[in-house]
Amino acid sequence: MRVVVTGGAGFIGSNLVHYWSAQHPEDSVTVVDALTYAGRKESLADLEGKPRYEFRHVSINDAAAMASAVRGADLVLHLAAESHNDRAIGAPLPFVETNVLGTAVLLEACRRADVPRFHHVSTDEVYGSLALDDPGRFSESTPYAPRGPYSASKAGSDHLVRAWHETYGLATTVSNSGNNFGPFQFPEKLIPLAITRLLHGGKVPLYGDGRNVRDWIYVLDHCAAIDRIARTGRPGATYLVSAENELSNLEVVRRILRLSHRGEDAIDWVADRQGHDRRYALDSRRLREELGWTPAVSFDDGLRRTIDWYSGHESWWAPLLAPVARSEAR
Repeated sequence: MRVVVTGGAGFIGSNLVHYWSAQHPEDSVTVVDALTYAGRKESLADLEGKPRYEFRHVSINDAAAMASAVRGADLVLHLAAESHNDRAIGAPLPFVETNVLGTAVLLEACRRADVPRFHHVSTDEVYGSLALDDPGRFSESTPYAPRGPYSASKAGSDHLVRAWHETYGLATTVSNSGNNFGPFQFPEKLIPLAITRLLHGGKVPLYGDGRNVRDWIYVLDHCAAIDRIARTGRPGATYLVSAENELSNLEVVRRILRLSHRGEDAIDWVADRQGHDRRYALDSRRLREELGWTPAVSFDDGLRRTIDWYSGHESWWAPLLAPVARSEAR
């Protein structure tokens, strides 16, 4: 089978490419990535030169390049996206261009090439924000209520994927996941930012009161869910991916501090960001009951693995710290 992974040099994308190459060595994998700030070929360096691996440095907004990339593909896994909320607040238009227009360009290329399966990876942020005292969770039937430029652009891409299924019969699936963590994550996100700051003897910046709750999942569990959905999910269906690890940002930082043998005096409290959603939580019963997926890695085990990876791969992340500092200064 020929598989195309857009955004395959990004965080989740590079983990998915490694996962897929290990789990399905008979498949050929073509990575499409524009190599913007969070896409790094270094994350895929061990696959260079392998006979079933190909890398294309192109943008999903390039219609001709997408037509070429998906020609003859059996499955397209769409992960290419601008994804950082802080950057979206400061400069929203690139998020619309990549996440909305780019998705439409890719869908049209897949339709014209008669690609048999198309899977779109999205976020829980499209559903808006839950109150901290709300016992409920988002489900596949929850109305969309994005509250920021990033989540609105991802909501738009989700709607386009469903439209290409309903209008043109493209066999699509959509998954919305919670916050991922693990290797190869750009160190402006909470967990790798905390780890890398502590490894350099610094403090961990934490927004507001730290009580914002996220639904955390180790990235390889998410990759296994993508695999299951893309291969066996119902065309036209949406699946929510959750390991049911609801933790506040403060609790996540506290666990990192304990594993790093640091106290809470290493927290640097900073002003909250604009439109900071309070809580996300996902109900993943459809995925578990229909497709038999369950997470394999606990939050604490995944956190230990992540700290170990960053501790042993400073050459990967150290060059990225200066751009992160510039991003935080905006």
